[in-house]
Amino acid sequence: MSEYDPSTSKSKKIKSMLISAASPFIKTPKSPDKEFGELFSAIHASKLFRDGKEFVDLVPRYRSGQINRSYKRQKNEVGFSLKDFVNKNFYKQTSSSFGSSSRYTKASPEDRIRALWRDLEYENLKNIGSLIALPYPYIVPGGRFKEQFYWDSYFIMLGLAVDNRWNMINGMLKNITYMLRKYKFVPNANRSYLLSRSQPPFLSHMVRLVAAHEGKAVLVRYLPYLLMEYSFWMKGSKRLFFGKRLALNRVVRMSNDSILNRYYDKRSTPRGETYSRDLEMGNTIISQESDNIYLHLRAAAESGWDFSSRWFDNEEDIKTIKTIDIVPIDLNCLLYDLESTIAEAYGILKQTLFSKKYKKLADRRRQVIQNYLWDEQNGFYFDYDFQAKKRTERFTLAAVFPLYSKLASQQQADLIARRLEHDFLKKGGLVTTLIKSGQQWDSPNGWAPLHWIAIKGLRNYGYDDLANEIKKRWITTNLDYFASHGKFVEKYNVINPEAVAEDGEYNNQDGFGWTNGVLICLIRDEDCNL
Repeated sequence: MSEYDPSTSKSKKIKSMLISAASPFIKTPKSPDKEFGELFSAIHASKLFRDGKEFVDLVPRYRSGQINRSYKRQKNEVGFSLKDFVNKNFYKQTSSSFGSSSRYTKASPEDRIRALWRDLEYENLKNIGSLIALPYPYIVPGGRFKEQFYWDSYFIMLGLAVDNRWNMINGMLKNITYMLRKYKFVPNANRSYLLSRSQPPFLSHMVRLVAAHEGKAVLVRYLPYLLMEYSFWMKGSKRLFFGKRLALNRVVRMSNDSILNRYYDKRSTPRGETYSRDLEMGNTIISQESDNIYLHLRAAAESGWDFSSRWFDNEEDIKTIKTIDIVPIDLNCLLYDLESTIAEAYGILKQTLFSKKYKKLADRRRQVIQNYLWDEQNGFYFDYDFQAKKRTERFTLAAVFPLYSKLASQQQADLIARRLEHDFLKKGGLVTTLIKSGQQWDSPNGWAPLHWIAIKGLRNYGYDDLANEIKKRWITTNLDYFASHGKFVEKYNVINPEAVAEDGEYNNQDGFGWTNGVLICLIRDEDCNL
C-alpha cells in the first residue's frame, strides 16, 4: 500500500527515474546504526524495544543530524525519557493491516489468501527511513517483515502465478534486478541495514517461472542479471589460488582445488536488527572465536536458516555457531541451477562456447558436490566443514535440494526418500531437522519453502506417493490452523500441529507470504506444474 498517490506527476517522475537504467540511482539511506551512532547504542542498551527490528524500521521525523544533536543536548537533563524522545523524533511506518485475520475467519482458505495478497502489497517509490525505494509494487512476508525479501519472493511468486498475477510477479522480479544493478548483488531485503548480505540465490528459479509463462526468450532477457548474480557469489575465486587461503568472501577452495560456496557477510559487528542480543552473545564468549561470532551470525542470516543446529559445533548451543566454516548443500545446488540456467540462455543465443563453459562449470560443481557432500555410509547429503575437513553429519531437510536440482542419481534419491519417510515425516509434515535445539529452523518446526522443495524433488525421481502424502499432511496442518485461528503463519509445529511452533529468534509471524504461496500451489496442484 502506497503512502502517497502514485498517479501524481511527482510520483510518476520518481518511478520513471527508478525504472530507467540510464538514470542515476536514488541515494541509499544510511543504516540506522551508522546514522544514529550513540543514540542507536543507547536504545539497544536500554532494551526499549523487545524486538530490535522495531527501532531500525522506524522513520525519522527530522534529519538525523538534528536528532543526534537534540539527543546529545537532552540526554543528561533531569527527567529525560529515552522513550519519549524516540516517540517525538520517530514514527512507525504505515502499512496494511498484517494479521488482521478476524474478518476472514469465515472465508475459504483461497479467498483468504487472495485477500492477503492485497493486505501484503506495498509500494515505496522513495526511501522511507531504512526502507529503500523500489520501482514496482511488491508483496511483503507480513508481521514484522515489511520489505521485499529475496528468497521469500520466489515462493510468494508461486502463489501469485496461480491467480495469474503476472504483473506483480514481473514487477517483483524487476525490483530484484533493479537492486542487482544498484548494488551488484541481491540484498537480503530492501533495507539499508541488510546491504551486507544476500539470501539463498533463487533468481534463476524466478526467471524460469516467468519463462514458463512467457517463453524461453525470458532467459535471454535476464541473462545479464544472471551473470551479475553469478559474479557476486564467485567473487574472489581466482584469488584463492594465489595464496594459502581456503576461503574468501563466499567461495571455498576444496582440497582438490575445486571451488564450492558458503554463506558470508563481510561485516563483523552485531546485526542492526538484533544488536543488543548479538552483542550480549559476543560478550559471553571468551576465546579467539569471539571476534568471529558476528560473522557467523550474519552468515546464518544470509542462509535464511537463522538459526539452526546445522551451523553449530555443539548442536544445542548457538554460541558455538560456525556458519562461515561450512559449505552448505542447498546453496551449492542453487548455484548449480544458476550455472545451468546461464548455459541454457547462452545456448538459445547460439553462443556455443559460453554455453559449454557454464555447462562445464555446472557439471564440475555437481561432481564436487557428490565427492564432498554425499555420505555413502549414511545414504544422505550433509553440509561440509572445510576447516575440519569432514562432513557435519547433521540430518537436515537441506538434503532434498539435490533432488530439486536433479543432480542426484536415482539410487541417491531412493536413499533420501527412504530417510525422509522414516525420520522426517511427522503428523503435520516434514520436520526441518532431527534436533530440538530451541531454534526455529530445527525440530519440531516445518517450513513452507522446504516442503515445496521436498515435494518437487521427490516427484523429479518418481516418488509421487510419498510426495502426495507430505503434501496432504502439510495442507492439513495449514488448514486446521486456519480453521482454529483464522490466519496463516510463518512456520508450524509438524510433530504436534495443535501446538505452537518453536519461536527461536522472534515470535511466529502472521501473514505469511511464502506460507500462502506454497499452500495455494499445493491446493491447486494442477496449476503449479508440480
